[in-house]
Amino acid sequence: FGFINSVDQLYSITMVKSSTPKPDLVTRDYTIQLSKRVKGQQFKRRAPRAIKEIRKFAEKAMGTKDVRIDAGLNKYVWATGIKNPPTRVRVRLSRKRNEDEDADEKLYTLAQLVEVSSFKGLQTENVVDAL
Repeated sequence: FGFINSVDQLYSITMVKSSTPKPDLVTRDYTIQLSKRVKGQQFKRRAPRAIKEIRKFAEKAMGTKDVRIDAGLNKYVWATGIKNPPTRVRVRLSRKRNEDEDADEKLYTLAQLVEVSSFKGLQTENVVDAL
């Protein structure tokens, strides 16, 4: 594995080897700023673009290709019409196991709306599921 030039390199190598695998079932709350993602879009494409951007964000954050958007979240984005989606949205992303045996992906992400009174000071939070 070659020569180790610095302590940082040695530390990063040991961290990679000793890291535990990520839990496959996890739930987190995110705030997605939709305004910067639909800026410059034609009016008639804004709400559909916002939905696509939520899907893209969830894919990147959770690492699954299969993203399912809850009906409540869809209604929230479309509530003010096609031209004017909300500026921000608080989303609960849950990585779940696919029940369908012949599915391509073994995990999927469910995106749900989290109602908040204000977006000020909110950060990404892990949600502990009480199963």
